[in-house]
Amino acid sequence: MGRFADHKAPFLAGAVASITGTAASAGLVLAALTSLQATKSQTTSAIFVLIALYGALSIALSMRYKMPISIVWSTPGAALLISSGTLGLPFSSAVGAFIVTGALLLLTGLWPALGRLVSQIPKPIASAMLAGVIFNFCVAPFKSAQQFPLIVLPAILVWLVLYKYATIWSTPAAMVIVFTATAIDLGITVNPAEILPAVEFVMPTFDLAAIISIGIPLYLVTMASQNIPGIAIMKSFGYDVPFRPVLTTTGLAAMFAGFFGGFSMNLAAITAALNANEHAHKDPKRRWLASVYGGYVYLVIAALAGITVAFVLQTPRDLVLAAAGIALLGTIISALTSALEEPGLRLPAMTTFLVTASGVSAFGIGSAFWALIAGLLVWGWLVQRKN
Repeated sequence: MGRFADHKAPFLAGAVASITGTAASAGLVLAALTSLQATKSQTTSAIFVLIALYGALSIALSMRYKMPISIVWSTPGAALLISSGTLGLPFSSAVGAFIVTGALLLLTGLWPALGRLVSQIPKPIASAMLAGVIFNFCVAPFKSAQQFPLIVLPAILVWLVLYKYATIWSTPAAMVIVFTATAIDLGITVNPAEILPAVEFVMPTFDLAAIISIGIPLYLVTMASQNIPGIAIMKSFGYDVPFRPVLTTTGLAAMFAGFFGGFSMNLAAITAALNANEHAHKDPKRRWLASVYGGYVYLVIAALAGITVAFVLQTPRDLVLAAAGIALLGTIISALTSALEEPGLRLPAMTTFLVTASGVSAFGIGSAFWALIAGLLVWGWLVQRKN
């Protein structure tokens, strides 16, 4: 009985973190892949490989270092990918960019100076870029409410109520409402032949425009919005994450996943907090079990990738974007708060936000890259003027 009690809390914490984290972001990831012109089979392959890999990595790293290390896909990165879909690049070019992102993560682990260089980008500017990337998706629910009021408005209402009383469940509950109501309204069904996921190799194309528009911004968003905050959150719970082995492992895994349509993998931020707090276990030395159990839950979810993709691809794009927008409401609140918290950096941050949100592109390179350049130039000019 005592052994069961020792495992009950970490099992529940890990299961809740894995299920809610995936439910809250799966629609966004699917929208990202389809916007990049991935086929149905390529999308299923990417989802399966990503979830299976970060489940396996969560188990392996947590058992190796005896701390609750949770590996996930990059939700902000997925939002970036949706905006990159407007560039009209073939999916093979996006895959090449994914592999470059993984290589940069690997290089960061092998060459810590690169990580220090990325960390030198002011947090408000990085947060403003993220806010700009997801801005148009966060207004999508309110636009879609005009066409699908009986589906979207109840989801927004439930999100608001649960955000106040049970924040962790607000996004998953809203996702369930959107997709359940959609299935009933449109009569969506899933072919039994589509249940089991299949892995599909994608031959990458290394296109300079894709690398600059997708690969580098995805790397920066992954580092600034996931890895660095993830390390900080773990440190707040008393865990000193082994930066080098985690970055090299996730970098290699991301490169491997890229060949099957998967994109960046990284340290969790919110999921890390769920698995590392006192609810996972009273003894901090036993909380690593939460990430292990969460990893096993991820493996079960990966097996259901075929069902998930088949269902979402039958859902109208406006409703998928509405669901993604609801999932990102909490993210844009945090991003804008961080972007504007330092008075001296508000102008560079706002410049970054507006350039990103504008969707402007030049030379085939998307707005996220130009926004970062613009924000850093304004920041540098202000610093020089003060001196």
